[in-house]
Amino acid sequence: MDARNEIREFLSSRRAKITPELAKLPAYGVNRRVAGLRREEVALLAGVSVDYYTKLERGNFGSVSESVLYALARALQLDEAEREHLFHLATRTAAIRPGRRRTPARTVRPAVQRVVDGLADAPAFVRNNRRDLLAANTMGRALYSELYRHPEADGTVNTVRYLFLDKGARDFFSDWEKAATDVVANLRTEVGRDPHDAGLQDLVGELSTKSRDFSRLWAAHDVSYHDTGFKVLHHPVVGDLQLTFEVMDLPADVGQSLVVYGAEPGSTTEEALRLLSIWAATNEQHSRVEEARLNS
Repeated sequence: MDARNEIREFLSSRRAKITPELAKLPAYGVNRRVAGLRREEVALLAGVSVDYYTKLERGNFGSVSESVLYALARALQLDEAEREHLFHLATRTAAIRPGRRRTPARTVRPAVQRVVDGLADAPAFVRNNRRDLLAANTMGRALYSELYRHPEADGTVNTVRYLFLDKGARDFFSDWEKAATDVVANLRTEVGRDPHDAGLQDLVGELSTKSRDFSRLWAAHDVSYHDTGFKVLHHPVVGDLQLTFEVMDLPADVGQSLVVYGAEPGSTTEEALRLLSIWAATNEQHSRVEEARLNS
Protein backbone atom coordinates (compact mmCIF):
# COMPACT_ATOMS: atom_id res chain seq x y z
CA MET A 1 0.00 0.00 0.00
CA ASP A 2 1.43 3.37 -1.01
CA ALA A 3 1.96 5.52 2.10
CA ARG A 4 1.16 8.81 0.37
CA ASN A 5 -2.12 7.48 -0.98
CA GLU A 6 -2.99 6.20 2.49
CA ILE A 7 -2.31 9.62 4.00
CA ARG A 8 -4.27 11.45 1.31
CA GLU A 9 -7.31 9.21 1.58
CA PHE A 10 -7.24 9.11 5.38
CA LEU A 11 -7.02 12.88 5.83
CA SER A 12 -9.60 13.64 3.15
CA SER A 13 -12.01 11.06 4.60
CA ARG A 14 -11.64 12.53 8.11
CA ARG A 15 -12.10 16.06 6.75
CA ALA A 16 -15.33 14.99 5.05
CA LYS A 17 -16.76 13.85 8.39
CA ILE A 18 -16.38 17.19 10.18
CA THR A 19 -19.02 19.80 9.35
CA PRO A 20 -18.52 23.52 10.06
CA GLU A 21 -21.10 23.16 12.84
CA LEU A 22 -19.09 20.41 14.54
CA ALA A 23 -15.94 22.51 14.18
CA LYS A 24 -17.83 25.57 15.49
CA LEU A 25 -17.05 27.50 12.33
CA PRO A 26 -19.45 29.80 10.46
CA ALA A 27 -20.77 28.01 7.35
CA TYR A 28 -20.31 30.73 4.75
CA GLY A 29 -22.35 30.31 1.58
CA VAL A 30 -25.36 28.14 0.90
CA ASN A 31 -23.84 26.23 -1.99
CA ARG A 32 -20.97 24.41 -0.33
CA ARG A 33 -19.60 21.73 -2.63
CA VAL A 34 -18.50 19.56 0.27
CA ALA A 35 -20.45 18.46 3.33
CA GLY A 36 -17.34 18.46 5.48
CA LEU A 37 -14.62 21.01 6.01
CA ARG A 38 -12.73 22.69 3.20
CA ARG A 39 -8.94 22.48 3.18
CA GLU A 40 -8.64 26.14 4.14
CA GLU A 41 -10.89 25.54 7.15
CA VAL A 42 -8.74 22.65 8.38
CA ALA A 43 -5.65 24.81 7.87
CA LEU A 44 -7.25 27.58 9.95
CA LEU A 45 -8.15 25.20 12.78
CA ALA A 46 -4.67 23.60 12.74
CA GLY A 47 -2.85 26.92 12.60
CA VAL A 48 -0.96 26.22 9.36
CA SER A 49 -1.08 27.77 5.91
CA VAL A 50 -3.49 26.46 3.29
CA ASP A 51 -0.56 25.57 1.02
CA TYR A 52 1.12 23.60 3.79
CA TYR A 53 -2.04 21.69 4.70
CA THR A 54 -2.66 20.92 1.01
CA LYS A 55 0.88 19.54 0.83
CA LEU A 56 0.21 17.37 3.88
CA GLU A 57 -3.08 16.05 2.51
CA ARG A 58 -1.29 15.05 -0.67
CA GLY A 59 0.92 12.79 1.44
CA ASN A 60 4.01 15.00 1.44
CA PHE A 61 4.72 14.85 5.16
CA GLY A 62 8.49 15.29 4.85
CA SER A 63 9.82 16.38 8.26
CA VAL A 64 6.45 17.30 9.75
CA SER A 65 6.67 18.00 13.48
CA GLU A 66 4.72 16.26 16.22
CA SER A 67 3.11 19.58 17.15
CA VAL A 68 1.65 19.90 13.64
CA LEU A 69 0.35 16.32 13.77
CA TYR A 70 -1.33 17.00 17.12
CA ALA A 71 -2.81 20.19 15.68
CA LEU A 72 -4.19 18.23 12.72
CA ALA A 73 -5.64 15.63 15.09
CA ARG A 74 -7.41 18.37 17.06
CA ALA A 75 -8.67 20.13 13.93
CA LEU A 76 -10.08 16.90 12.51
CA GLN A 77 -11.38 15.78 15.93
CA LEU A 78 -9.57 12.45 15.70
CA ASP A 79 -10.13 9.91 18.44
CA GLU A 80 -7.24 8.06 20.07
CA ALA A 81 -7.12 5.26 17.49
CA GLU A 82 -7.28 7.70 14.58
CA ARG A 83 -4.55 9.87 16.10
CA GLU A 84 -2.27 6.87 16.54
CA HIS A 85 -2.96 5.86 12.94
CA LEU A 86 -2.03 9.35 11.71
CA PHE A 87 1.30 9.17 13.55
CA HIS A 88 2.02 5.72 12.12
CA LEU A 89 1.32 7.02 8.60
CA ALA A 90 3.62 9.98 9.22
CA THR A 91 6.39 7.64 10.36
CA ARG A 92 6.12 5.70 7.09
CA THR A 93 7.02 8.80 5.05
CA ALA A 94 9.49 10.45 7.46
CA ALA A 95 13.19 10.57 6.65
CA ILE A 96 14.16 8.23 9.50
CA ARG A 97 15.13 4.60 9.58
CA PRO A 98 12.70 2.38 11.49
CA GLY A 99 14.00 0.34 14.36
CA ARG A 100 14.55 -3.36 14.05
CA ARG A 101 11.26 -5.22 14.02
CA ARG A 102 10.62 -8.34 16.02
CA THR A 103 9.02 -11.09 13.98
CA PRO A 104 5.50 -11.93 15.21
CA ALA A 105 5.32 -15.33 16.86
CA ARG A 106 3.18 -17.93 15.10
CA THR A 107 2.77 -20.27 18.04
CA VAL A 108 1.53 -19.83 21.59
CA ARG A 109 3.97 -20.39 24.43
CA PRO A 110 3.05 -23.26 26.81
CA ALA A 111 2.81 -20.83 29.75
CA VAL A 112 0.23 -18.75 27.86
CA GLN A 113 -1.69 -21.88 26.86
CA ARG A 114 -1.91 -22.86 30.54
CA VAL A 115 -3.39 -19.45 31.36
CA VAL A 116 -5.99 -19.87 28.59
CA ASP A 117 -6.89 -23.37 29.73
CA GLY A 118 -7.13 -22.15 33.34
CA LEU A 119 -10.00 -19.84 32.39
CA ALA A 120 -12.40 -22.77 32.54
CA ASP A 121 -15.65 -20.83 32.97
CA ALA A 122 -15.16 -18.27 30.20
CA PRO A 123 -14.47 -18.56 26.47
CA ALA A 124 -10.85 -17.49 25.89
CA PHE A 125 -8.60 -17.26 22.85
CA VAL A 126 -5.17 -16.13 21.80
CA ARG A 127 -5.21 -14.36 18.45
CA ASN A 128 -2.61 -12.60 16.32
CA ASN A 129 -2.89 -9.27 14.52
CA ARG A 130 -4.38 -10.98 11.43
CA ARG A 131 -7.14 -12.45 13.61
CA ASP A 132 -5.93 -16.04 13.33
CA LEU A 133 -7.05 -17.98 16.41
CA LEU A 134 -3.78 -19.48 17.64
CA ALA A 135 -5.16 -21.12 20.76
CA ALA A 136 -8.45 -21.51 22.63
CA ASN A 137 -9.78 -23.20 25.74
CA THR A 138 -12.65 -25.68 25.69
CA MET A 139 -15.27 -22.95 26.08
CA GLY A 140 -13.63 -20.88 23.35
CA ARG A 141 -13.74 -23.74 20.86
CA ALA A 142 -17.37 -24.39 21.81
CA LEU A 143 -18.36 -20.74 21.39
CA TYR A 144 -16.71 -20.54 17.96
CA SER A 145 -17.65 -24.08 16.97
CA GLU A 146 -18.95 -22.82 13.61
CA LEU A 147 -15.53 -21.38 12.77
CA TYR A 148 -13.63 -24.46 13.94
CA ARG A 149 -15.89 -26.63 11.79
CA HIS A 150 -14.52 -25.05 8.60
CA PRO A 151 -10.82 -24.22 9.07
CA GLU A 152 -8.47 -23.10 6.29
CA ALA A 153 -6.58 -25.69 4.26
CA ASP A 154 -3.60 -25.35 6.64
CA GLY A 155 -5.84 -25.75 9.68
CA THR A 156 -5.91 -22.03 10.49
CA VAL A 157 -9.08 -20.49 11.88
CA ASN A 158 -9.34 -16.83 10.86
CA THR A 159 -12.24 -14.73 12.13
CA VAL A 160 -12.01 -12.09 9.38
CA ARG A 161 -12.17 -14.62 6.55
CA TYR A 162 -15.11 -16.31 8.23
CA LEU A 163 -16.87 -12.98 8.70
CA PHE A 164 -16.65 -11.98 5.03
CA LEU A 165 -16.38 -15.24 3.10
CA ASP A 166 -18.65 -17.68 4.97
CA LYS A 167 -22.42 -17.31 4.44
CA GLY A 168 -23.07 -18.64 7.92
CA ALA A 169 -21.37 -15.59 9.46
CA ARG A 170 -24.47 -13.44 8.94
CA ASP A 171 -26.44 -15.78 11.18
CA PHE A 172 -23.68 -16.25 13.73
CA PHE A 173 -22.96 -12.51 14.15
CA SER A 174 -26.36 -11.08 15.04
CA ASP A 175 -25.32 -7.53 14.07
CA TRP A 176 -23.17 -8.48 11.12
CA GLU A 177 -22.70 -4.94 9.80
CA LYS A 178 -21.35 -3.68 13.13
CA ALA A 179 -19.07 -6.69 13.53
CA ALA A 180 -17.74 -6.20 10.00
CA THR A 181 -17.25 -2.44 10.42
CA ASP A 182 -15.42 -2.91 13.72
CA VAL A 183 -13.06 -5.60 12.47
CA VAL A 184 -12.12 -3.72 9.29
CA ALA A 185 -11.41 -0.52 11.23
CA ASN A 186 -9.29 -2.48 13.67
CA LEU A 187 -7.49 -4.31 10.87
CA ARG A 188 -6.57 -0.97 9.28
CA THR A 189 -5.14 0.09 12.64
CA GLU A 190 -2.96 -3.02 12.63
CA VAL A 191 -1.76 -2.29 9.08
CA GLY A 192 -0.85 1.24 10.19
CA ARG A 193 1.19 -0.14 13.07
CA ASP A 194 3.15 -2.53 10.86
CA PRO A 195 2.76 -1.82 7.13
CA HIS A 196 5.51 -4.34 6.33
CA ASP A 197 3.64 -7.35 7.73
CA ALA A 198 3.27 -9.53 4.64
CA GLY A 199 0.56 -11.66 6.24
CA LEU A 200 -1.60 -8.61 6.92
CA GLN A 201 -1.06 -7.29 3.40
CA ASP A 202 -1.97 -10.67 1.90
CA LEU A 203 -5.15 -10.88 4.00
CA VAL A 204 -6.28 -7.39 2.99
CA GLY A 205 -5.50 -8.11 -0.67
CA GLU A 206 -7.37 -11.40 -0.62
CA LEU A 207 -10.49 -9.98 1.02
CA SER A 208 -10.47 -6.88 -1.19
CA THR A 209 -10.64 -9.22 -4.17
CA LYS A 210 -13.17 -11.69 -2.80
CA SER A 211 -15.58 -9.51 -0.80
CA ARG A 212 -17.37 -6.38 -1.98
CA ASP A 213 -18.42 -5.67 1.58
CA PHE A 214 -14.81 -5.73 2.75
CA SER A 215 -13.76 -3.41 -0.10
CA ARG A 216 -16.59 -1.02 0.78
CA LEU A 217 -15.63 -0.85 4.44
CA TRP A 218 -11.89 -0.70 3.73
CA ALA A 219 -12.44 2.30 1.45
CA ALA A 220 -13.94 4.24 4.38
CA HIS A 221 -10.46 4.48 5.99
CA ASP A 222 -11.93 4.16 9.47
CA VAL A 223 -9.61 3.05 12.27
CA SER A 224 -10.44 1.97 15.80
CA TYR A 225 -9.33 -0.01 18.80
CA HIS A 226 -11.29 -3.12 19.61
CA ASP A 227 -10.07 -3.93 23.11
CA THR A 228 -13.28 -3.91 25.15
CA GLY A 229 -17.01 -3.90 24.52
CA PHE A 230 -19.99 -6.09 23.70
CA LYS A 231 -20.54 -8.75 21.09
CA VAL A 232 -23.91 -10.27 20.13
CA LEU A 233 -23.77 -13.80 18.73
CA HIS A 234 -26.34 -16.42 17.78
CA HIS A 235 -24.95 -19.80 18.73
CA PRO A 236 -26.56 -22.80 16.97
CA VAL A 237 -26.84 -24.74 20.25
CA VAL A 238 -27.55 -22.25 23.06
CA GLY A 239 -29.10 -19.39 21.08
CA ASP A 240 -28.56 -15.64 21.46
CA LEU A 241 -25.61 -14.44 23.50
CA GLN A 242 -24.86 -10.88 24.62
CA LEU A 243 -21.22 -11.11 25.62
CA THR A 244 -18.73 -8.69 27.10
CA PHE A 245 -15.16 -8.99 25.89
CA GLU A 246 -11.73 -7.82 26.99
CA VAL A 247 -8.60 -7.91 24.84
CA MET A 248 -5.17 -7.87 26.50
CA ASP A 249 -1.95 -7.57 24.52
CA LEU A 250 0.79 -10.06 25.35
CA PRO A 251 3.93 -7.88 25.41
CA ALA A 252 6.31 -10.85 25.37
CA ASP A 253 4.65 -12.27 22.24
CA VAL A 254 4.62 -9.70 19.45
CA GLY A 255 1.27 -9.36 17.69
CA GLN A 256 -0.56 -11.73 20.07
CA SER A 257 -3.50 -10.85 22.31
CA LEU A 258 -5.58 -12.72 24.87
CA VAL A 259 -9.33 -12.37 24.34
CA VAL A 260 -11.76 -13.31 27.13
CA TYR A 261 -15.56 -13.30 26.85
CA GLY A 262 -18.00 -13.00 29.73
CA ALA A 263 -21.61 -12.31 30.67
CA GLU A 264 -23.39 -9.95 33.01
CA PRO A 265 -24.19 -11.70 36.33
CA GLY A 266 -27.73 -13.06 36.45
CA SER A 267 -28.31 -12.58 32.74
CA THR A 268 -29.77 -15.11 30.32
CA THR A 269 -26.36 -15.15 28.62
CA GLU A 270 -24.72 -16.30 31.85
CA GLU A 271 -27.14 -19.25 31.95
CA ALA A 272 -26.53 -19.93 28.26
CA LEU A 273 -22.76 -20.08 28.90
CA ARG A 274 -23.38 -22.68 31.62
CA LEU A 275 -25.29 -24.78 29.09
CA LEU A 276 -22.50 -24.23 26.56
CA SER A 277 -19.98 -25.46 29.14
CA ILE A 278 -21.95 -28.69 29.63
CA TRP A 279 -22.29 -29.17 25.87
CA ALA A 280 -18.56 -28.53 25.37
CA ALA A 281 -17.54 -30.98 28.09
CA THR A 282 -19.83 -33.67 26.64
CA ASN A 283 -18.43 -33.16 23.15
CA GLU A 284 -14.85 -33.27 24.40
CA GLN A 285 -15.50 -36.50 26.28
CA HIS A 286 -17.02 -38.08 23.17
CA SER A 287 -13.99 -36.96 21.17
CA ARG A 288 -11.57 -38.56 23.65
CA VAL A 289 -13.54 -41.82 23.60
CA GLU A 290 -13.56 -41.85 19.79
CA GLU A 291 -9.85 -41.06 19.64
CA ALA A 292 -9.07 -43.86 22.07
CA ARG A 293 -11.19 -46.27 20.02
CA LEU A 294 -9.36 -45.36 16.81
CA ASN A 295 -5.96 -45.72 18.46
CA SER A 296 -6.73 -49.08 20.05
